This record gives sequence, C-alpha cells and structure tokens, in this order.
Amino acid sequence: MKQTFGLMTLACTLLMGCGGQDSSLNLTADQEQQVAARIAPIGHVNMAGQVVLAAAGAGTAERSGSDIYGTNCMACHTTGVAGAPMMGDVGAWAARLTQGIEVVYTNAINGIRGMPMRGTCMDCSDSEVKAAIDHILNNSK
Repeated sequence: MKQTFGLMTLACTLLMGCGGQDSSLNLTADQEQQVAARIAPIGHVNMAGQVVLAAAGAGTAERSGSDIYGTNCMACHTTGVAGAPMMGDVGAWAARLTQGIEVVYTNAINGIRGMPMRGTCMDCSDSEVKAAIDHILNNSK
C-alpha cells in the first residue's frame, strides 16, 4: 500500500510540474540567435567524391578583418599565447613576412605550431582569414 501511495504521489507531482504551463525559457530573439550560434556545428566532413551543395547562408556578407580579429584572434594575438606574434609587434610580423604574405596567409588558414587552423574560426572563409591577417599587419607597422 505504501508503495502504491508513493508512486501515485510521485506521478501527481510530476504531472503537476509538467502540465499545462508553457515551459519555454522566453528568450529574446537576440538570445535565441546566441544560443543557436553556440550550438551550431563547427565543421563538416566531406567524403571523396561527395557533391557539396552551397550552404543555406551562402551569399551573406563577409565579416571584416577587424570583426574576425575581435572574435577569434584577439585572445592569442594580444597576449602572445603559445608564441603567437602579438598585434603591434613589428619585429615578430616582419620576421614572418620574410617568407612572403602568401605563406603567412596559408599558415593562418591551415594552422602552424600552436595555432589551430583558421585560428579556431571554422566558419571563416579564406578571404575572411586573410582580412584578419591584413588587419593585424596594418596595426603592426
């Protein structure tokens, strides 16, 4: 009898807690976009021979180098984490530029030593990564 009463009490409690009320979080549109951005996949796997269709967001305006830097590059390139050349350090960037700008771009896109590919900006296009590099270089003269 005690078990039956306990199960009935539990069932009623659960039903009262879940029933009839809107259990949504009532997020603002901006908060919903932030959540969607945080839980979005960071990449895709394409198998050899697979046909890749244009993404639904294709055609959106590219972000500026400043925006990419502020979102993805700043954490390492303002503090020198893992040997990252700091923005404003003319000597560090000059040494890298002796290899040529295309090598600097390629290293930023593919990653090098402690820097992950695209500097963790997996949704950045090659031109956006290059724009971020240009932004750093323009501020390191």
